Amino acid sequence: MPPRRWIAHLDMDAFYASVELLRYPELQGQPVVIGGGRRHQPELLADGSRRFATLAGYAGRGVITTATYPARDLGVHSGMGLMKAALRAPQAVLLPTDFEQYRAYSRRFKAAVAELAPVIEDRGIDEIYIELGDLPGAQDSVAHDPHGGVRAIALDLKNNVRRATGLSCSIGVTPNKLLSKIASDLDKPDGLTLLTHADIPQRIWPLPARRINGIGPKAGARLEALGIGSIGQIAERDRAWLVQHFGAHYGSWLHDASHGVDDRQLVTHSEPVSMSRETTFDRDLHARRDKAELGAIFTKLAEQVAHDLQRKGYQGRTIGIKLRFEDFKTVTRDMTVDQPTAEAATIRLAAGLCLKRVDLERRIRLLGVRVGTLQRAPGMG
Repeated sequence: MPPRRWIAHLDMDAFYASVELLRYPELQGQPVVIGGGRRHQPELLADGSRRFATLAGYAGRGVITTATYPARDLGVHSGMGLMKAALRAPQAVLLPTDFEQYRAYSRRFKAAVAELAPVIEDRGIDEIYIELGDLPGAQDSVAHDPHGGVRAIALDLKNNVRRATGLSCSIGVTPNKLLSKIASDLDKPDGLTLLTHADIPQRIWPLPARRINGIGPKAGARLEALGIGSIGQIAERDRAWLVQHFGAHYGSWLHDASHGVDDRQLVTHSEPVSMSRETTFDRDLHARRDKAELGAIFTKLAEQVAHDLQRKGYQGRTIGIKLRFEDFKTVTRDMTVDQPTAEAATIRLAAGLCLKRVDLERRIRLLGVRVGTLQRAPGMG
């Protein structure tokens, strides 16, 4: 009998907010929202305590990057505009984002996982898939638990992440990536959920259809219009009916996904296509009136991209910019340089030439710098 397949999906709990709570432990248990600008930095008082900004009276166009669970209980969540959040939870603490810190903790938790389970698919700053089925003991039963071996491994992973970072994570362990992604969210925070195909009717089918990764807003709305709200209601439909309404490829996928069928392997390494850095301003900036401020930000973005390239051992030939204006229109421009580069000065110069090809009469709310057509830098293998 072939060994049972076990895939884990590990998702850090309220990641950015949890990192900030390590820095500001006095905020434990409070509603905290991450997404403010530099002006929302906590103020250190003479007695050594800190004064924190709150959402009360917030004015601006910022959005929530993440929020603590007490904040979520008040009806605020990631992606929500901060002004809207201020109406629901004016007392919530507002902190600025610190992506350098979050990236450092991301590297730390992934290294902690790799110590125990080296086959990992990186899915972003706060989530990964992990191959567990081939690890020693993963196929063992323990006491009255037929899956006790793999459950113990998952618990070891959680403990290792906490030791390395001080943070909690939630893990879903199932036979495939699709189910594990759903499972990791079922018992948050600090959850460990192990499911087999036998658990699908009870644990998966009652969930909303949108909980399947791959059913977006449009497909969800179409399903709703057809009287389908849950994953189980998709599973009740036969493949031919789903193909008729959603096409051969997507309809077949919906049928398989609703029954927990997913044969995808872990993608353990992929070369990046491009690297970019961008920032949204606290207030719209004008190319002429705010020239000095814009120039400094532009230079810093080029330096940050160059640092990312050098740290990861890449260089690129296509250098571009991204602008979003006050009317939310977005434009991009790029150019190709003669030699691949990871040098800040070269990136800044080329990005500046791209900028000259844009009409800058409107005020700017977002600026980004990108380097594409990447290749490994000499000596990086």
